[in-house]
Amino acid sequence: MVYIIAAVLMFGILIAIHELGHFLTAKSLGVRVNEFSIGMGPVLWKKQKKETQYSLRAFPVGGFCAMEGEDELSNDPHSFTSQPIWKRVMILFAGSGMNFLAGFLILLVLFSQAEVYRLPIISGFADGFPLQSQQGLMVGDEILKINGEPVYIYSDVALLFSRSGSEKDMDLVVLRDGKKMTLNNFPLRQREYTVDGKTQMRYGINFTQAEPTLGGWLHEAWFNAVDFVRLVRMGLTDLISGTAGFKDLSGPIGIVGAISQVGEQSDSAGDAARNIFYFAALIAVNLAVMNLLPIPALDGGRIFFLLVSSLITLVTRRTIDPKYEGYIHFAGFICMIGLMVVVAFNDIIRIFGSA
Repeated sequence: MVYIIAAVLMFGILIAIHELGHFLTAKSLGVRVNEFSIGMGPVLWKKQKKETQYSLRAFPVGGFCAMEGEDELSNDPHSFTSQPIWKRVMILFAGSGMNFLAGFLILLVLFSQAEVYRLPIISGFADGFPLQSQQGLMVGDEILKINGEPVYIYSDVALLFSRSGSEKDMDLVVLRDGKKMTLNNFPLRQREYTVDGKTQMRYGINFTQAEPTLGGWLHEAWFNAVDFVRLVRMGLTDLISGTAGFKDLSGPIGIVGAISQVGEQSDSAGDAARNIFYFAALIAVNLAVMNLLPIPALDGGRIFFLLVSSLITLVTRRTIDPKYEGYIHFAGFICMIGLMVVVAFNDIIRIFGSA
């Protein structure tokens, strides 16, 4: 139960951080904010300061930033719709920017605790590794790409190896003695190796360990955040290609369940906290990316509509009636609610089916 509560609070905090990004940017650009709320539902506390009401609401599941003229016409020169397009785009983008920043900072704190970390540089091979040669892999090789995907950090290697499949050859690019070397159709696969007297399925490659430094922490945190963005892209690509289906999607219910499971299976309270915070960083970056997709009702959809309508106005000298944008976003919102219901149903079936 403790982990479930922690997961719910995590979602609420990340959504509140998103709205804080909109709020701070709107204020700094001179846009009137009528209310900034932490939480949703009935008001527990409120305070009016100049034109903005600051409120704390009963349910810790997010918050909102209500800007003047955001969803309706307003003659106020400080309204959202009265601002030039670059200001509106910045305000809409700021929510996702804050989520990404939150994810990066969480990762930076987590990696600053690490005593060592690995690099995608080969330090050795398991006994019997068959592909060590001048035409294959050598100690000291740095893996730069796997099947066309860049390798930024050590964890990329396991991710991209796993996506390659067990029966397919790989295309590798390695850095050897300062020169890039391409290994196309390289037959690297898992096979049985004996490690400490135990037989394991492995690729048979060992990687270099490095002492932590400030530069290393920044590098690991930044590229872990970049990897989270790549995971979103890979997930969407898998959906479009049919590799994954709706049954593989997970929403808030499934994520709360996964976080609870991660916490309960951790060896200690400290490990549970680190794992949950890592999950929080992943969710923060996912929220940042997903919210910028050009889908109606999301910030990305609103930015896309702003750019398209500005282009139409520039070409035709005619302004699109804002009510049509409202219709489009409302339709997108209804579709999103429908998708969330389907995903929630799948999450419930998955949770109770595995119970």
